[in-house]
Amino acid sequence: MHFAEIWCFLPPMLQQPNISGGVRGWRALVSSLSGRILLLVLLYLMVSGALVYFPSVARYHRELLANRIEAAELAILPFTEAPGAQLSQELRSELLNRAGVLAIVLRGGGQHELFQIGHDEPPPIQAVYNTGATGFITEMRDVLRCITAAPGRIVRIDSRTALLEGLTIFVVANEDTVRAELVSFSIRALGISAFIAGVTALLLFLSLYFIVVRPMKRLTDAMVRFRANPEDPSRIHIPSGRGDEIGMAELELGTTQREIYGQLHQKARLAQLGTAVAKIQHDLRNILSSAQIASDRLAASDDPIVRRITPRLIGALDRATALATNTLRYGKAEESPPARKIIGLRAVVDEVAAAALPESTAVVFENRIPFGLTIDADPEQLYRILLNLVTNARQAVDSTSQQLLEGRVAVEARSIGAGVEILVGDNGPGIAQGTQDKLFRPFAGTARSGGTGLGLCIARELAQAHGGDVTLLRTDRNGTQFRVHIPDRVVEVRRAQ
Repeated sequence: MHFAEIWCFLPPMLQQPNISGGVRGWRALVSSLSGRILLLVLLYLMVSGALVYFPSVARYHRELLANRIEAAELAILPFTEAPGAQLSQELRSELLNRAGVLAIVLRGGGQHELFQIGHDEPPPIQAVYNTGATGFITEMRDVLRCITAAPGRIVRIDSRTALLEGLTIFVVANEDTVRAELVSFSIRALGISAFIAGVTALLLFLSLYFIVVRPMKRLTDAMVRFRANPEDPSRIHIPSGRGDEIGMAELELGTTQREIYGQLHQKARLAQLGTAVAKIQHDLRNILSSAQIASDRLAASDDPIVRRITPRLIGALDRATALATNTLRYGKAEESPPARKIIGLRAVVDEVAAAALPESTAVVFENRIPFGLTIDADPEQLYRILLNLVTNARQAVDSTSQQLLEGRVAVEARSIGAGVEILVGDNGPGIAQGTQDKLFRPFAGTARSGGTGLGLCIARELAQAHGGDVTLLRTDRNGTQFRVHIPDRVVEVRRAQ
């Protein structure tokens, strides 16, 4: 990977080191996901480095003090033997000076012995260290005191000595050498830690960028592009096929965008349909009026078959004329409120069967409505609800009439509480699983070739205007059954004032 490729992945603020306004740049860094990840990685690595540095520098300081004790023991070792007492003061001072100490005291058994440079009194001691077992807090305090102390500080180092059993050695020395070595060690340790932290942060940042940040940026870009023009199918996000949570988010986003696009496309078709209907409704009403005049003349015919069929024809033409002004009202959403009244349900079902099932059909219709059962509904709208359902049932049976011994459509009803439940069923092949989820969506919920899918939408809208609903009760290979619920009107009882 080239440097230019890595550079483009960094947050915008890091790509523009000369940006004016530090506060604004800082906010830009913190507000971006990649910037937050980079800052968090650096913070965690700094904490980890500190957890490693402080124990290390404390241990190194303890080693430096121990080395100074060993050097002091070696310096006074000749003095502890009998011949060492013959050494001159100048030689003694030279040995102590080379050991880096000003004075050494051996104490134990009720007595002590002093070894020092020259004959002057040792300088005053400003700090005391003990190389024995100390706690971590004490060691860190000693390190901080050593690093921050003024130059030339005189310290005393206490320790048990191995020269003679039971003796304690006290070493007086200038702390500058220890401080210099401690600062040098700190610089090296912090430099190595900073290098490791920088490399690790970069690797972690790039890993998180490719695994999380860049896929999330693709998702947000896809949302913005789709929002700009949701009617463009080319803007629908195509999932990358990942199997993790981001892959699931991509899949759900693509599915949601496709559904929104379908709904917008459907509404556009409805708008076009409303425009087309507005253009033809005037001419259609004139054509139906001419057909009504012709049907009136047929009523005067002496042919018994014609006289029997003519009332049905006249009734159908009357309904068609009334519906011509607002044909397919679902698309225009101008359905008038139901004008409800108490009517006999069985007679309405007989009228629906006469219109939905032609005499030439082989489908058997069964009207199982009990005699005397009434319903509180708009007669015209109830007729349209049942006409759509019965027509759909007859078409489902007709489509498989060669496979059925006898096609049947049945309508039954019963009173339930304050309302009526109507069941419209058939013994057709059932509704495909892929169609069931969109049955009541216009232009989508049809399993029949050439159908518009509006029948169930219209039926449901009319039933809901009554306060009820149309639902799919069951469907399988033995047939389909829909349920229509029409509740009675709510009568408000007002108390007399």
